[in-house]
Amino acid sequence: MTILLPAAIACACAYLTLTARSASLLRSILKTASVALLAIEAAVQSGPLLLILALFLCATGDAFLSRETEGTFKAGIGAFAAGHLAYIALFLTHPASDTTLILGKPGYVWTLVVLGIVMATLLAPRAGSLRGPVLAYIPIILGMGITALALPESGALRWAIPAAIAFIASDLILAAEKFLFRPGHPALKLTPYLVWPLYWGAQFGFLMAFT
Repeated sequence: MTILLPAAIACACAYLTLTARSASLLRSILKTASVALLAIEAAVQSGPLLLILALFLCATGDAFLSRETEGTFKAGIGAFAAGHLAYIALFLTHPASDTTLILGKPGYVWTLVVLGIVMATLLAPRAGSLRGPVLAYIPIILGMGITALALPESGALRWAIPAAIAFIASDLILAAEKFLFRPGHPALKLTPYLVWPLYWGAQFGFLMAFT
């Protein structure tokens, strides 16, 4: 571990205090740095190139999403979709990867499939001009969750599946926050403080799993 990891943790904690506030330069810097520093830490630790790429793509997505405009939201979805594709490639090409392990957890797989169908059904009529990117994103993130099952739950790799679940949970809450809850809904006071720890914790989990 280098000083980069404590710095990333400090940025993540600082951002948590600002997560419910409106967009600002400081907020964008802290959000982006929280994951960008994990990417640099992965590089310093000679982690897999796909891990470094996935973390940098997600950090780019954070930079876009922190600005909170429709255009930057679309760009953020694109960056995160690319990040998930990098994670999928990482999971499937890892030396310990075994795709037959996926077949051993049909309940998990079918839960994600049904969840994807439900979310697509709920979001499609409410996403407006973002409908296309949102619907395209759903199978990609669920694919990330399913392919994580190809990794054995032993050693450092035991972090991968919980991290994938946390990532999916953060995105589900974010989708509900943005598209399903009406302004003033009581849940909106809580959702920002759920999304960020789940999301950043997922990225930290992937770092621990592969470095």
